[in-house]
Amino acid sequence: MRRADRLFRIVQRLRRRGVTTARALAEDLGISERTVYRDVRDLVLSGVPVLGEAGVGYALPRGYDLPPLMFNEEEIEALVLGARVVQSWADPQLRAAAGDVLAKVEAVLPPALRERLSEASLFSPGVRVPRAVAAELGRLRTALRERRKIRFRYVDKGGAGSSRTIWPLGLFFWGKSWSVGGYCELRKDFRNFSAERVSALEVLEEKFEHVPGRTLRDMVAHYENEDRVR
Repeated sequence: MRRADRLFRIVQRLRRRGVTTARALAEDLGISERTVYRDVRDLVLSGVPVLGEAGVGYALPRGYDLPPLMFNEEEIEALVLGARVVQSWADPQLRAAAGDVLAKVEAVLPPALRERLSEASLFSPGVRVPRAVAAELGRLRTALRERRKIRFRYVDKGGAGSSRTIWPLGLFFWGKSWSVGGYCELRKDFRNFSAERVSALEVLEEKFEHVPGRTLRDMVAHYENEDRVR
């Protein structure tokens, strides 16, 4: 669980339950009591009025609520356009998640800003990613998240085919197409593969470690250096 999510859940539980012990919070969130103490301290330092102390229990003042999200007009437009681009160009699961994000944000915005969100006139019309590609983007995202190797058949621009096993490091959207980049075991170097030329994709059980020289940052630096040479 991300730390930000954990802090949010602690606040939500304190709002609903009244006085709650660190042990109860730890068991509920699957963390240690020591982590609860540290998180509560950080919440207090950030301005959340947590009452109580370690060994006794914690609570929030009656009626306390999280402050509403505040965005200016450009931030709202950026949020809406970004979500709509995802809805047009990503895989089905990510498209659905983008819609859920907008719904959650809309639910907590003040009325005036809520209207701005629904009235934003920035669009990304049409789902243009081929279905076969979109269907595999979700599996590629899983491989990235879980640091699992992938194997696939690849056909280059010249029509030559090869079998590749890579350590996936990033998915890249180029305005009308996707590519997956990573460390290629066949070439012993970084490669970027057009998702439209990938077939027979397998997400392997084998995971790869964080190895200096083979990270996403290293790959980005590699291609930046290539551009400078050109």
